[in-house]
Formats: sequence, structure tokens, C-alpha cells
Amino acid sequence: MGKLSTHVLDTMHGGPAVNVAIELYAMDEASPRLLTKVITNADGRTDAPLLKDAEVKRGKYRLVFHAGDYFRKCGVAMPDPPFVDVVAIDFGIAEEGGSYHVPLVCSPWTYSTYRGS
Repeated sequence: MGKLSTHVLDTMHGGPAVNVAIELYAMDEASPRLLTKVITNADGRTDAPLLKDAEVKRGKYRLVFHAGDYFRKCGVAMPDPPFVDVVAIDFGIAEEGGSYHVPLVCSPWTYSTYRGS
């Protein structure tokens, strides 16, 4: 029973990032194809996996996190244009039906990701 999941941590405020807009795209075709749009919950996670079971297919994907909008809504003074705004993470799924967790850890000045469990 595979899945693709994510969460967002706000290192500026030291907790989960609530109400961050996230989009998931399939990148194997001539142009990106939107698979889903979600918003993070009170725990900085999505309410359900982005992909589950047979939907977890081998291929290239892109997660797009609207971090700049999140920080502006939090009242953070942002430069114009912001240093970190829309964060796109391109990654691959090699294990069909596997479990993948691709989180975003961010502040207005930096971000990182990793393959979590």
C-alpha cells in the first residue's frame, strides 16, 4: 500500500505551516499535468495522501509550495520580490506502489527537502 505524502514546517516560527497551497504535477509528458491541489491543515500536513496505492506510478513529479503567500498571510515583512516565494521540488518515483514522503522545511530565506518516511 504505497503513498505520496508531504508536510510543511515553518522554521521561522518553529512549527507546522498552516494553510499552505500545494500543487502536484506529473512531469513525464510534454507539459506538466496538474494532478491535485491541496492546502495544509493545522499540523502542516495534507488531510490525505497526494497519491495512494495504484496512483503511485514510476515517473517524474513536481510539488509546488506557495511559501511566499503563506509568510505574507502570517504578517511577515517580505521584500519585493520575496527571496523565497514559490518553491518547486522536482523528484522521481522509481518504486511503483512505494511510499514516498517529500516535505518542505522553509523560512522566508531558505528551504530544504528530503525523502522522509
